[in-house]
Amino acid sequence: MPEDPHSSPALRASDADRDRIIELLHAALADGRLDPVELDERLDAALAARTVDALAPLTVDLIAAPGSDRALMLPLAGMPAEPAIERITIKERHGSVRRDGRWTLPHRLALRTAWCEMMLDLTSAVRSGPELVIELRMRGGNMELVLAPGMVVDANELAVRHSQLAISRDSGDNTPETLRIRLVGQIRHGRIVTRWQAPRR
Repeated sequence: MPEDPHSSPALRASDADRDRIIELLHAALADGRLDPVELDERLDAALAARTVDALAPLTVDLIAAPGSDRALMLPLAGMPAEPAIERITIKERHGSVRRDGRWTLPHRLALRTAWCEMMLDLTSAVRSGPELVIELRMRGGNMELVLAPGMVVDANELAVRHSQLAISRDSGDNTPETLRIRLVGQIRHGRIVTRWQAPRR
């Protein structure tokens, strides 16, 4: 039968759409909401999907209601997203800063710190978009970034004086890029390191 000329064409799925679904499926396995057999079946379907409509049923029973702390918030291109947080500013002197678990990333994270110990674990964080800008005004202290495969670090805009950087651009395992992290601003008399979490199996 010919297609209805008044109907809208199905929205084609992008590689980024498929990557988001695959990430959500792996998270569901880790949470115990899928078993390995179900995961394999859904991964095959996700990789073969050509449209957003074909991807949506693969996660419809995994995404919690809005406001739930179990919501994974990985929208497809054709699905409405929750309002993203534009900016978070953290100020600390001679103390410690730690963010881990399932926390929501803003578009920009401004760190205003002096002689602090910082640990930012992004491996389970809820992403607001394809890029996170970490705006540093860091004097002294150490910062550790704990990252997952698929995250890429760009430190080309970071001004460094009397500091140590041990920053890897990516995990080195050819995982498709899912989040770009841009380090901007300045660091003096401090140290930044990246640590990559092994992929979940």
